[in-house]
Amino acid sequence: MKSILNFLMVCFSASLVAQTPTSSSIIQNSLDKKSKMMESSMVKNIEFTNIGPTVMSGRVSDVAVNPENPTEFYVGYASGGLWHTNNNGTTFTPILDNSPTQNIGDIAVDWKSGTIWVGTGEKNSSRSSYAGIGMLKSIDNGKTWQNVGLLDSHHISRILINPNNADEVIVGVIGHLYSANEERGIFKTTDGGKTWTKTLYINQDTGIIDVAFAPENFNVMYAASWERERKAWNFDGDGNNSSIYKSTDAGTSWTKIADNAGFPTGNGVGRIGLAVFNENTVYALHDSQFRRPKGKDKKTSAALTKEDFKTMSATDFLKLEDKKLNAFLKNNGFQEKYRAQNVKQMVRVGTVKPADLASYLEDANAMLFDTQVIGAEIFKTTNGGKSWKKTHDNYLDGVYSSYGYYFGEIRVDLQDENGIYVLGVPIIKSKDGGKTFTSISRENVHSDHQALWVNPKKSGHLLNGNDGGLNLSYDDGENWIKLNDPAVGQFYAVYADTQKNYKVYGGLQDNGVWVADNNARINKSWQQSGQNPYESIMGGDGMQVQVDERNQNIVYTGYQFGNYFRINRETGKNTYIQPKHTLGENPYRFNWQTPIHLSKHNQDILYLGGNKLHRSLNQGDDWETISGDLTTGGKKGNVAYGTLTSISESPFQFGLIYVGSDDGYINVTKNGGGNWTRISDNLPQNLWVSRVIASEHKKERVYATLNGYRFDDFTTYIFMSDDYGQTWKNISSNIPTSPVNVIKEDSENENILYVGTDNGLYISFNQGSSWEAFGNNLPNVAVHDVFVQPIAKDLIVGTHGRSLYKTNLANLQKMTNEVLLKNTHVFAIDNVRKSGNWGRSWSQWREAYTPEIEIPFYSNSSKNVTVDIYSGDVKVNAINIAADKGYNKAIFDLSFSKKGKRDYEKANKKANINKAANDIYYLPKGKYTVKIGDAESEFEIK
Repeated sequence: MKSILNFLMVCFSASLVAQTPTSSSIIQNSLDKKSKMMESSMVKNIEFTNIGPTVMSGRVSDVAVNPENPTEFYVGYASGGLWHTNNNGTTFTPILDNSPTQNIGDIAVDWKSGTIWVGTGEKNSSRSSYAGIGMLKSIDNGKTWQNVGLLDSHHISRILINPNNADEVIVGVIGHLYSANEERGIFKTTDGGKTWTKTLYINQDTGIIDVAFAPENFNVMYAASWERERKAWNFDGDGNNSSIYKSTDAGTSWTKIADNAGFPTGNGVGRIGLAVFNENTVYALHDSQFRRPKGKDKKTSAALTKEDFKTMSATDFLKLEDKKLNAFLKNNGFQEKYRAQNVKQMVRVGTVKPADLASYLEDANAMLFDTQVIGAEIFKTTNGGKSWKKTHDNYLDGVYSSYGYYFGEIRVDLQDENGIYVLGVPIIKSKDGGKTFTSISRENVHSDHQALWVNPKKSGHLLNGNDGGLNLSYDDGENWIKLNDPAVGQFYAVYADTQKNYKVYGGLQDNGVWVADNNARINKSWQQSGQNPYESIMGGDGMQVQVDERNQNIVYTGYQFGNYFRINRETGKNTYIQPKHTLGENPYRFNWQTPIHLSKHNQDILYLGGNKLHRSLNQGDDWETISGDLTTGGKKGNVAYGTLTSISESPFQFGLIYVGSDDGYINVTKNGGGNWTRISDNLPQNLWVSRVIASEHKKERVYATLNGYRFDDFTTYIFMSDDYGQTWKNISSNIPTSPVNVIKEDSENENILYVGTDNGLYISFNQGSSWEAFGNNLPNVAVHDVFVQPIAKDLIVGTHGRSLYKTNLANLQKMTNEVLLKNTHVFAIDNVRKSGNWGRSWSQWREAYTPEIEIPFYSNSSKNVTVDIYSGDVKVNAINIAADKGYNKAIFDLSFSKKGKRDYEKANKKANINKAANDIYYLPKGKYTVKIGDAESEFEIK
């Protein structure tokens, strides 16, 4: 890469950034620690329910299909784990849930033995590409997993298994995303992963993004290297060291073959994808970061563009026709106050320059799609890489936009040398070797394509993975079937309103914002009714949601880089409400996940954070800026940086507001923005402030979480202050090493806190002195957001990879210090209504309906306990249970024991206890007492 420039940038950055990438040994210790923590957790019996959604799915990393039975395949999701189907995608089963990670870069299966290999850590190098923990291997169809090495690889791109020797495996490793490291390149094992040999290494900034072998000869392989560096403020996805290599000895040694052979070389060489047809014929998809020649794209209209103003003089500007200038201003969304006459006056007196009109439009979202590089291009060799030739003459506009680093996959039909498929924003195919292309994206196929399997035995049979899940085609992409059964949504944010049957809202990566009733049934019944329980209310990358509690049809939400709307769900009207800088002022910087906050004191008041804090007093119709720049000022780069990431106003006082930024600043105002105080100087510096939360229980209290993910620093940073942030206490305590995304107080018990990390969810019963891990039906997945619904006492968990989960907190909220000191405590038990259907089957084809109640209780140690059920003084039944230390629940089927029935009838001589259809005697109506030792509680059968 640009070595001198990089050296200077490193020197400059070193003075500002002290973060150190977390070592693999710390990661390993952390994984071991969490495993033990889960076994002894006081909340391991708290069960979570996945509440979907499934319809929009999530980002696919790879697919592996059984060549002898293509109705069986595996699909790996970027952060949603590994799923298996043996019925052509009708249903899927997750098989990675018992592993320490859900983050996948690539998968490979030896179908003869059933051995599954998972390379962890996504390959796409995006802002939410989570690191992995090396190579995982299963020899029992995913029941158990063994980590077989490469722990410091972070991101694995490709796995190749020798078809004739399942112990011989080649792995392409991209390496760390945000830092340099040595464990990258190509690694080979010949003993099933017991030992690894690094057979290709370029340098600590360059990894391997793709490896492929000739279908008829495993000895012949091609590999693509990729030099890339991501920072929070910049992504550099090209460099001199991006190239193509070849091996003729099954990956034991490699030769660089791209130089002086017709394939691009130099600093502009970006990500490369490979498709091997045979030993000599290979296609290479290149994300060219070389600039397009000036003048190549001729202007086809006389209309003004922003480029015209970048070099226009004031004299020439004043000569523009008002009609022409007004057309530009209106078409580009300039505020009403900016029209030809007054803008010309501003230029005439020197208030603004013509170039300011271009700057006014150049926000981060516009730049994301502003393509000035060559972009996607396809090369082909027919002589084993001795020479390469570009297959097409025109630009492949629209395939990559400006972010080709996010794609890079190409496939060839092994029955047709000229049949190739290119994956980008759309998916396109060529039947003439890449000379011409047609799109095979369709109305039920999501954009942004990541994986494709082309049936080697049947042309036209395709399995496509994209940011919206999985699609299947049997006619070469003319028509597709959607296979979105798994709940693998990648949520950024989650919210619940305050209705009795409350609704859940959430914003997802590349899948917009969705809403549903919290108790919606997540199954296939909607395919019969035609109405999915989840409703889409916003496109793009869905972001935060706030709902007006006075009128819950008024919803504030939006998409990336601060593009927010006020939605009236009753009328269907959407009003765009992003604050806009004035002409001539530096454009506001908005984070990818721009924060918003609706004031609890007045629901007309909305806050929105850019690099400054903005406040609206009328639901976003007008804005006032109530701060200066509350960040370090941003950095030069192609990613918006120096932006606010979190806003929280105290429920105790209007105008007591905390904000956090992506560059480590936390500021507070106690007078609605009249003046601000930085309160983060005594915290670790330069880290992303993932949350700053004003306490609901104490006015002076505030919580902050910091996140070092963008430095490959996975340290757990959680802090609490009881004096408005003047002093801070570290409360990360015993949480295993993992970046923190969110902290939330419980709505009722001030001692209870919830924390979501990149590897799971935790609870503290003592304000962070110690933590317990959740994990019952909740895998080790990134938790981006949590929300406590105070009326229903539910916890909603927004995961970035496994959609939404819910559990009830009512009993946990009662685990006070007093309860925790007891030997045993029985919580309130729900009453139940007597039914004549108890023990009865609905039909001869179904099992009898068996009633049951949950008896929740706390035990201060692991021990065997007896749960006795009494009617008055008569013990009608008893349950023996092995209790864990912490929260437990016993399931009681509301039946008599034999002795219990005799004793009850003896004490109640008029009782008429009839046997149910399933030969069980059920308890009659009445009040019952449950006793566990000295602890007791009651329930009633009504």
